[in-house]
Amino acid sequence: MAKKKEWLLKSGDKCPNFNLLDQDEKKVKLSDFKGKKLLIYFYPRASTPGCTTQTCAVNDNLKQFKKLKVATLGVSPDTPGKQKKFSDKYDIKFPLLCDEENKMAEAFGVWGEKNMYGKKYMGIIRSSFLIDGKGKIIEAWYKVSPKDTVPNAVETL
Repeated sequence: MAKKKEWLLKSGDKCPNFNLLDQDEKKVKLSDFKGKKLLIYFYPRASTPGCTTQTCAVNDNLKQFKKLKVATLGVSPDTPGKQKKFSDKYDIKFPLLCDEENKMAEAFGVWGEKNMYGKKYMGIIRSSFLIDGKGKIIEAWYKVSPKDTVPNAVETL
C-alpha cells in the first residue's frame, strides 16, 4: 500500500501549505481547515476510469467522513473548467483542487516519474493523506489503488 522513503511525508510531519482554485474557481488553502481533520487525495486526471472510481468512492462516503469530522479534498493538475465538468457529471459534493503547475503535488512528494506501456513520463502518483486539526500528517499513503483511499482513511480514524 504505502511506499516509505526518507523524502516522503510521514506521520508527524507538517502538512505543506497550499492555496489553489477549486472547480468553482474559489481559493482553498490549508488554513481553511484549521481545527478540522482533512483527507487530501491526489489523482492523475479528471474523468479517467481510476480517478472517477476514486473520487466517486470518496463522494459516496461523505456522510461517514462528516460523522468522523473529516473534510475532503481531491487534487489533480486539471483546470477549473475540467474539474467543474467532472464534478457536475458525478455530482461531487466537495472541492476538487486545480494544481496546474504541480506545486502542491511536488510539496507532497506525489509528482514523479511514471511508466506506462514502456513509456516514461512525469505525472501524479496516486496518493492520499490524512491531516489532523493542527496541520500535521496523521498518515500518508503513496502509490495507492483508486479503491484504497476510503478504506485506508476510515481504518486509520
